[in-house]
Amino acid sequence: MAKVLFSSWTDEIIDNRGKEATDVEGINLPEEFDGKPVKAFMGWNGFVITDSEVDVVELCKSYMEESQKHSCGKCFLCRIGTKVLADILGKIYNGEGTEKDLDIIKKLSVSIKEGSRCNLGQTVTKPILDALENFKEDFDNAVKGIVKKTSLEYKSHLTAPCTDACPIHLPIPEYVEAIREGRFQDSLDLIRSRLPLPGIVGRVCVKPCEENCRRMLLDGPISIKHLKRFVADFELQKKGVAEFQPFEEKKDKKVAIIGGGPAGLTAAYHLALKGYKVKIFERLGETGGMAAVGIPDYRLPRDIIKVETEAIQSLGVEIQYNTYVGKDIMFTDLEKEYDAIIIAIGAHTSSSMRVEGEDKGYKGFIPGVKYLLDINNGEDPYPEGERVVVVGGGNVAMDCVRCSLRLGKKEVNLVYRRTRNEMPANIEEIEEAEEEGVNFLYLTNPTKIIAKDGKVVGLELIKMELGEPDESGRRRPIPIKGSEYVLDCDIVVPAIGQAIDLKVLEGIEDIEVTRKGTIVVDVNTYMATRKGVFSAGDVVTSPDALIRACAGGRRTAMKIDQYLRGEKPERSLEEKFEDFLSEVKVFDASEDISMVGGRERVPLKHMPPEERKTSFVEYTEGYSIVEARTEADRCLKCYRVAMLAL
Repeated sequence: MAKVLFSSWTDEIIDNRGKEATDVEGINLPEEFDGKPVKAFMGWNGFVITDSEVDVVELCKSYMEESQKHSCGKCFLCRIGTKVLADILGKIYNGEGTEKDLDIIKKLSVSIKEGSRCNLGQTVTKPILDALENFKEDFDNAVKGIVKKTSLEYKSHLTAPCTDACPIHLPIPEYVEAIREGRFQDSLDLIRSRLPLPGIVGRVCVKPCEENCRRMLLDGPISIKHLKRFVADFELQKKGVAEFQPFEEKKDKKVAIIGGGPAGLTAAYHLALKGYKVKIFERLGETGGMAAVGIPDYRLPRDIIKVETEAIQSLGVEIQYNTYVGKDIMFTDLEKEYDAIIIAIGAHTSSSMRVEGEDKGYKGFIPGVKYLLDINNGEDPYPEGERVVVVGGGNVAMDCVRCSLRLGKKEVNLVYRRTRNEMPANIEEIEEAEEEGVNFLYLTNPTKIIAKDGKVVGLELIKMELGEPDESGRRRPIPIKGSEYVLDCDIVVPAIGQAIDLKVLEGIEDIEVTRKGTIVVDVNTYMATRKGVFSAGDVVTSPDALIRACAGGRRTAMKIDQYLRGEKPERSLEEKFEDFLSEVKVFDASEDISMVGGRERVPLKHMPPEERKTSFVEYTEGYSIVEARTEADRCLKCYRVAMLAL
């Protein structure tokens, strides 16, 4: 982290002027940005200076000029006030200011802070006030015409805590504001500027954005996920189809995408908008990948996947189904026909539990991915079985137990080696599984599959206790000797993780693969170790959240566009800022917002547990117009302007 000469971040003054720069707690400021030393950082919580070359008057002037560009203009004080501040600071920097101008800056900064509706105006003057208070001599000298001119480069970025946490960095406050104002198509257009699958993601996203929503510090986060679903469903109800048009003229370059899951579909969308000819080669008979065959219809109806796929196809994207690259068509044949290839296959195989008996082929032992695939294809994977044990604690495990209930199984148990607090599944999934009657066996782990006549009849389990934290940060589960017991069952479903099948690369030796079975890509270009071959999604990250696969698909498409235009693929300024701010941390869970809460989020309507657990029909009802606008009105509009001096 960077050494600090001065910091006013979070109101903690660190003043090392005339002394040696030191480390500072409270802000993880990287030393470099795009290969250049970070000499100053100014933003919503104050400012930090790391180099004596920085002139604080120039820094303030530049920050207000950048901030003024980002003002939406809806608040008079913010729109006009930031322009006036930028002009006055410019005068002072040019040696044309007066003592009276300094008083105007103070008074106007306070007025903007107190009178703005959104957090941009409420925070943008804080570093200016900090500078006036702590660098009075510098401003006094500037008024007298004594100004240190520098050759520093200034770069700025607009973000928000929720946007920063979103893997695809959606403009969340902006699209939520559009819903509040009743501009539903504008909201959808903002979402689709990055994400072509709002109906899918609006149903099954793990919503890291909501974990970084400042409203959570008052009375509960904004329902960002469900608002996304609302605008997608509203369009579908009104028009019957998702609609968007390509933005650029058609190009003669062709791109092949192996895999029609979230990563592949998102990449295809963005490449089609750029005018490229795109063809997806999909192993299954439908698109969506694990979203289609791994997520049950009661959470994500197949019709939603179909509609959003058809919308992407309307841009000219071709999809060839039931095609196994590496078997039905060879990878090298694709290379001959296409100018670039994206490998975007998902994690369609299950990880091993490494317990005795799981490799014996017993009837009733069914890996989680296969279990869900059969169910999503309308089949009961093992009709004879009535007592199910699912092993795992993630969302796949939750899907397996909840599907088992919907198949009419008489007894459904979930075995997890840690406690409920450590479960990685969404809390809503856990709570709803509990409501539906799943029996949770915590601090328990399988040791042996018990079989008779080639069929599962039980699962040997051992009790666990939690020790010290492991590399995941969670306390390590430790077996308790002598605590083994047998749980009678006839179906065992391991759902402890997924794996990737890389048969697509058979015979291709120069594409580097990790020990985890993922493809190695350049972090700046998303290109694999074979020219013209790119990759995105689970096959790069290991099995991960659907929204991260979408984010990888978008970034990869942007890099291919550069590549096919003859440019060197590289990270954009926006991407560099996103990575930088992930270190600084835009969301502060300890912040005192100093507001009154009391406006709880608007809940979705659900089928009662006894009714929903017997059906695969979608059990949640999306927001009405009134509900969506009411929920959107809870948004605090937490825009943040970040600026670097380099």
